[in-house]
Parts: sequence; C-alpha cells; structure tokens
Amino acid sequence: MLGSEVIVMRTGSEPTTARSPLRMRLWLSLWGTAWALFGLVAFAVNGRPGWAACGVVLLIAVTDLCVVTYRMRQGSRYQPGREVPPYEPDRGDRRPRGPSG
Repeated sequence: MLGSEVIVMRTGSEPTTARSPLRMRLWLSLWGTAWALFGLVAFAVNGRPGWAACGVVLLIAVTDLCVVTYRMRQGSRYQPGREVPPYEPDRGDRRPRGPSG
C-alpha cells in the first residue's frame, strides 16, 4: 500500500442512500410482457412456430414481474434474518475473508 493511498471505510449510510432498480425492472418486465403477449397471439393466429419462443419470454417476464412486485411490497426497511451474517467491510489488505481466511 502506498503512503498516499487512502482507504475509505463504509460509513453505514448505504441503506439510506442506495437506489433500487426495482422500479426500472417493473417497467421493463411490463414492456416485455406486453410485447411477448403480442408476439404470442400474432404467431399463434398466423400458425407460425414462433409462438413457443414468445411463450417462454412471456413466462420469464411474468415471473420477473411477480418477483419485483413482491420485493417492492417488502419495502425499504426489509432486513435479512439472523441466518445472514453481517457485512464485513474491506480493510484494504487484499486478503480473502471467510472460513479459510
């Protein structure tokens, strides 16, 4: 480590200043759901085999939509349970942390 190099530790304010991409994921999954549904109907009506791919994309988009709405309903105050260990900040010594270290 250089003498002039400064390592900034966590301040503990990250949960209050963090931005969540859930709202963007919500809109993207809605957009994907609409287009996949449109493609599914269009391919099925015309008898084309592409309806299966649109069905898979529709399933993925709806699943993501459900996950996003579940997490948004948990709110910003959600904290993991006792089984999740606390975050250990990086001390700058570049050694791995964990059971072996």
